[in-house]
Amino acid sequence: MNHLSSKIPYSILDLATVTEGASLKETFSKSQECAQHAEKLGYNRYWLSEHHNMISVASSATSILIGYIAGGTSTMRVGSGGIMLPNHSPLAVAEQFGTLESIYPGRIDLGLGRAPGTDQLTAMELRGTRSNTAEDFPQNILKLKTFFSKENSDSKVRAIPGEGQDIPLWILGSSTDSAQLAGYLGLPYAFASHFAPAQFYAAIEIYRRIFRPSPDLQQAYVMPCVNVIAADTDEEASRLATSLYQMFIGIITGRRTRLQPPVDNMHDIWTEYEEEAAKQMLQLSLIGSPDTIKARLKILLEKTGMNEIMIISNIYDQKAKLYSYELFADIMKEL
Repeated sequence: MNHLSSKIPYSILDLATVTEGASLKETFSKSQECAQHAEKLGYNRYWLSEHHNMISVASSATSILIGYIAGGTSTMRVGSGGIMLPNHSPLAVAEQFGTLESIYPGRIDLGLGRAPGTDQLTAMELRGTRSNTAEDFPQNILKLKTFFSKENSDSKVRAIPGEGQDIPLWILGSSTDSAQLAGYLGLPYAFASHFAPAQFYAAIEIYRRIFRPSPDLQQAYVMPCVNVIAADTDEEASRLATSLYQMFIGIITGRRTRLQPPVDNMHDIWTEYEEEAAKQMLQLSLIGSPDTIKARLKILLEKTGMNEIMIISNIYDQKAKLYSYELFADIMKEL
């Protein structure tokens, strides 16, 4: 294995995806195993994403899971990709991540999203009587920054733990709206091109154009998230990807299931409409042998000038998933 360091940091997004036949305890153990494996392979950060009311996603209590993953690793950064801020009070988020940073100093990231990460009915249950909406997102980020600041020590409301801690904030997005906010605030920008690639190029152009240097960040920093399924051959990778395709059918139709085993072909499973819709959402995915992925990745790097890449790998078989992470790490070290 090539142990040279990569010029571009590479990282992982995990939803604690529940595979068909697995318990939740097994799901969390698999995530821990993935994180430990990724740390050995030189991955830069391991993020968990907040979702609710989804049978295939177990990362709903995101800050608790971040603590579990950080406790099983020692050097890699661990964080949220992201915390859906409309679901929470900024004070509660500051206290949770202040606690994490106190236990695992210098290793915690706080990525923030404006979407609810669920359906509207579930979002209402999460928020209770609080009238928090996506429109409040910029103001709530500023509240968070205030709670983390040393200057807030004279305030009547303080985040303890949290106050005075240097926890990197990221803006997450899947549209140009988030790009404008990230640029205006001078924060790093992570884009969800693993399911919403349509506005990716426009968003990063806007972000870079209006970026204003801040105490947090002097230069624009772009990190797209892409689906990666790597295997020894294109044929094997394509077969492994059928689990991901089945997952996207659930997203398109609203009939979600746990992550299904791969199948030999998809023709009997999806309709023409479902196939077209899934492929539109997956157009920036990297699926194939190392040579195939490397060729596509070089083009993507040239077109985007990305500063870091985050990958998500919804692969049913754990050994195949760990091997995919290994192959991708080797690709990144060779670039």
